[in-house]
Amino acid sequence: MFNEDSGIVKVWVRLVKEGKYKLEQVPMLSNLKEIVTSIVSAE
Repeated sequence: MFNEDSGIVKVWVRLVKEGKYKLEQVPMLSNLKEIVTSIVSAE
């Protein structure tokens, strides 16, 4: 459902990188958490 170009993915990646949220706090909404985790872990 979500991919790297999805707006909500970009927002969550930014929030995690800025330290405002932890990966554990990303909602389990479809594949959102998986995509955010893979992007943050790759960098």
